Amino acid sequence: MPFKLQLCQDIRSGVIGRRDAQRSHNLSANLIQLWLTQFDRGELNDEEAEASVIVEYEARIAALERKVGQLTMELDLAKKTPRMPAANGSERSFVISGPGAAPSDGDAKP
Repeated sequence: MPFKLQLCQDIRSGVIGRRDAQRSHNLSANLIQLWLTQFDRGELNDEEAEASVIVEYEARIAALERKVGQLTMELDLAKKTPRMPAANGSERSFVISGPGAAPSDGDAKP
């Protein structure tokens, strides 16, 4: 049985509450209310419910494809960004600054 129709039947028969349905299926309260209204009017039949599930799945797939694309771009960028080697216990770290020291007057030979 298609998801939407089954969920509406479960809510109307008391198998699951609206809030539990929202949380467990990650649905908005407005969407559940819309489905219940359609269900109560008899507007949800198997074919219609199945078509709406397909549309919902396609929308979810499109959202996931966008996320995969975004993460792929971020990963590519991270791979291309040069990284400074991390100084840890097995590597030496050096700080080099400025020119070497000039001889002082005391070191000069007459």
